[in-house]
Formats: sequence, C-alpha cells, structure tokens
Amino acid sequence: MPKTIVRPSRDLRNNYADVVKALKQNSHVIITNNGVGESVLIDIKEYEEYEEYLHRRFVYNELQKSKAILNDPDVIVHDASDVFLGIYKKLEDRGL
Repeated sequence: MPKTIVRPSRDLRNNYADVVKALKQNSHVIITNNGVGESVLIDIKEYEEYEEYLHRRFVYNELQKSKAILNDPDVIVHDASDVFLGIYKKLEDRGL
C-alpha cells in the first residue's frame, strides 16, 4: 500500500515536477495550506476508477429504489407494449 505524501501548496508552484513524481509513485498527495490539509491530488487512472465506482453506486441505488417501488402493493405496473397500444388507440380514436 502506498504511503501518504503531504506537501505544502507552495510546492505546486515551486516544485511541481517533484509533486508529480510523488503522485506517480504513491497514487495520491495531500496538499496543505499553512499546515492544514486543503486538497488531495490523485492519479488520473485512480480518478477514473473512482468515477466508475460512483456511477455504479448511483445505478445500484436507483435500482434499489425501483425494487422498493415495485414491491409496493399499491403500485400498478403496466407492460410497455400495452401502454403503447393504448396510446395508439387513443390517437386512432381522435383521427390522428
């Protein structure tokens, strides 16, 4: 497991190459301002993996909400083909 690297914010300006090197070797670098953690730099690949994780978690949560709705006995579920047939019938009745 990579160790945590902490660098002052001035290093972004004065020693950017060193910060990037530390980032490549450790996957993340904590940036401080006056000794207080302010932000975290992460490797682009790790960022992409995190974005994918967030997307999957969002989709999972939405599926869980849908399952809860479908399990509600007061919810009526219609087949999509029946819904479209009903729409087409109403359009035909109106002469459209």
